[in-house]
Amino acid sequence: MAAGHKWVYHFAEGSAKMRDLLGGKGAGAAEMTRAGMPVPPGFTITTEACRAYLAKRGKFPPGMWEQTTTALKTLERKTGKRFGDPHNPLLVSVRSGAKFSMPGMMDTVLNLGLNDVTTKALADLTNDERFTLDSRRRFIQMFGKTVMGIDGEKFEHALSEAKKRAGVKTDPELKPADLRRLVKRFLDIYKDATGHEFPSDPIVQLRAAIEAVFKSWNTDRAKTYRRMERIPDDLGTAVNVQMMVFGNMGPTSGTGVAFTRNPITGKKELYGDYLPNAQGEDVVAGVRDTEPISALKRRMPKVYAEFEGYARKLEKHYKDVQDLEFTVERGKLWMLQTRSAKRTGEAAVRIAVDMVHEGLINRKEAVARVEPRQLEQLLFPRVDPSAKVQALTRGVPASPGAATGMAVFDADTAEEWGKQGKAVILVRIETNPNDVHGMVEAKGILTQTGGTASHAALVARGMGRPCIVGASKVNVNLGTRSFTVDGATVKEGDEITIDGLTGDVYLGRVPTIDPKPLSKHPQANSLLGWADAIRRLEVWANADYPRDATKARENGAQGVGLCRTEHMFMEQDRLPIVQAMIMATTTNEREKQLDLLLPIQRSDFHGILSVMKGLPVVIRLIDPPLHEFLPNRDGLVSEIATLKATGKDSRRLKHLEKILARVEELHEANPMLGLRGVRLSVLFPEITRMQVRAIMEAAADLRKKNVDARPEIMIPLVGTLAEMHAVHAELKPVAEQVQKEKGVRVPYKFGTMIEIPRAALTAGEIAGEAEFFSFGTNDLTQMTFGFSRDDAERHFIVRYLERKILLRNPFETIDENGVGRLMALAVNEGRKTRPNLEVGICGEHGGDPDSIHLCHRIGLDYVSCSPFRVPIARLAAAQAVISNSSRDR
Repeated sequence: MAAGHKWVYHFAEGSAKMRDLLGGKGAGAAEMTRAGMPVPPGFTITTEACRAYLAKRGKFPPGMWEQTTTALKTLERKTGKRFGDPHNPLLVSVRSGAKFSMPGMMDTVLNLGLNDVTTKALADLTNDERFTLDSRRRFIQMFGKTVMGIDGEKFEHALSEAKKRAGVKTDPELKPADLRRLVKRFLDIYKDATGHEFPSDPIVQLRAAIEAVFKSWNTDRAKTYRRMERIPDDLGTAVNVQMMVFGNMGPTSGTGVAFTRNPITGKKELYGDYLPNAQGEDVVAGVRDTEPISALKRRMPKVYAEFEGYARKLEKHYKDVQDLEFTVERGKLWMLQTRSAKRTGEAAVRIAVDMVHEGLINRKEAVARVEPRQLEQLLFPRVDPSAKVQALTRGVPASPGAATGMAVFDADTAEEWGKQGKAVILVRIETNPNDVHGMVEAKGILTQTGGTASHAALVARGMGRPCIVGASKVNVNLGTRSFTVDGATVKEGDEITIDGLTGDVYLGRVPTIDPKPLSKHPQANSLLGWADAIRRLEVWANADYPRDATKARENGAQGVGLCRTEHMFMEQDRLPIVQAMIMATTTNEREKQLDLLLPIQRSDFHGILSVMKGLPVVIRLIDPPLHEFLPNRDGLVSEIATLKATGKDSRRLKHLEKILARVEELHEANPMLGLRGVRLSVLFPEITRMQVRAIMEAAADLRKKNVDARPEIMIPLVGTLAEMHAVHAELKPVAEQVQKEKGVRVPYKFGTMIEIPRAALTAGEIAGEAEFFSFGTNDLTQMTFGFSRDDAERHFIVRYLERKILLRNPFETIDENGVGRLMALAVNEGRKTRPNLEVGICGEHGGDPDSIHLCHRIGLDYVSCSPFRVPIARLAAAQAVISNSSRDR
């Protein structure tokens, strides 16, 4: 950009509409200035300047510094003060201000412009040496820490020593003589750390502070926060240079942060903190105990009334809760900042609904305003936001909710202790299907490895259990039944708390807040009712058991999009039969075991179809490779070796050797691409014949009792029309035969899961045989990228995200340009062949808000997700309509 480009705007030149350019803080200050509120004058250096500075690797863009010094001269004229003046010095604050609020993530410097000369001048002007010295020591500390990167603890330690030497407990009790010594000590700390004297020229100070704010955009903490909040990395931050006003000038001065409504509960009340005789950083940093905002009303009622009026005016103007910063200088109120307030999920919902009733916003605006993750907070236990606790470590949040329990390290112990009424957290390196019985009894799951689409994550989300995966600092030692994190050891039986919403792991019991049922949350019900009236997509649920289906209906599901029969096979009461079926060497032997499974499966389907009466239930035929239902190979080898060494239990040894031989026979180099899904139906048709018979018998029995059962039978992993035709031809006669035997018609469909790229590319052919499609986007993502999900998330996905090779984890949010295009193609081609083709999604992406937006745009009929995420999907589906309509305008 040319030197003539405008990099700097005075507050009077900006407005709230210039948020992209001026950042939230600059736009807020500009809007308050335009509204005639008492805002200290200043100017904003734009986000464009920051981006240019970072692109030039630490060089100001042409013309920016010249515009800054010109703006400074204008500020001097407005205030009647001059930078560095020995009689009436101008002091400024230099603050960051990105488009999106990032509290505490970037840098601020206050009292800039102080040196020996201006400190004396300010003391003479105010007749308050103590205040001036206090401001000087704060400036040295902030400049040293923020601009020069000096360890802040060095300054804090010196301050603590000064208070100890003076025999006082708080900063304001320090006398001028104490502060003079402290200023000298701070200057020594600065010189020792940097090797040079503290800069005395205010212009040099200003330039260094502006650079520090620009650089703070790319600190590790800022990048981590943006990743967590999904804020783009390429926005940059603005810099706000503003005349200093002082809250540390005595009892009629002070500083505060307030919200126009309670950000924790949503109650309509002025809420916040006030600190007399202090500067703003004291409130934010928590270095002194604050008073509630009502203390200002008691101390200075006129100032409080003025502030309350501005608060009401700003909320009405922005039509949202505002987070306000202010300073009172010797009885005069100054407004420093207004921005949209961060709030809890409970507050977000209550505020949105209340503002509709108050006429501030309409229903569509209320639905658009509440973030899906804020609604999510209402549905699960969560760590109390007011609790002062420090996390032991952090992993990947995989299933929301907070839980406390005793750490246990195997599924059998989890089941045993859980059934005794003990609260347990199952801690594993990773989980597998053999751990499911322990996961059922556990209050939560923590794994050392794995990602958001790992076994632990998928099963936990389906069960509604809090889960954290990929906690790489957790070193699990199964031998000692313990885990360590940075020197701390947690043994079996020790209590831990996990928060699956944030990924935080805590030692011991941490205060949590239990959620209310949706039925007892009138504001959430109102909001979701408005969302339902807006959305086009239906929301179904993944449910493997009647209890899942019951929860799904309670949360507003309109069908079951995925019932996984293999999870039923893993239940302890039928696993031995399943294993015997797999061990069988002939079709006749297999069918004998399948005859035993038939009534069990029929009962399974009877339960779920009964709960979902009047609504469709998509039941997926067996999908995983058969070896997954047999004992783990390594465990078998170990036990066989022990039995051989001890010479004990020859009968069990022979039995285990037989199982091991079958495990070896079924072993595959890449099971995901091996004998599973439709291929099992082709090679072992007797298994899926039994399943279809069980489904249809259950549905027919229910319909005889006037229960409206609507099964849809899904054949997984189809890649060719020939596969679909072969299996359909094998199974449809079974469905027809059952109806004939039972003397009742059952409305049913046969369809397939589109999870292989070839199936998406040939969807027009497959739709000639399939009556519905359901996208299995986890496998479709794996096969489109050529990634092994668990390996990718364990080894390189994080690095790819850090280096921007991937912008989003494709297992959390659908890859729109690749997987999304395959989906859109399949929808279009499938409906050319079969115009009334029902199309949905049943992978975990079905509960991801951004993926739901994609599903809306490409014309799916429904999304299906965990029963516990149904309300989130209902909200996201409505927001997809709203964002699409605004995009079309």
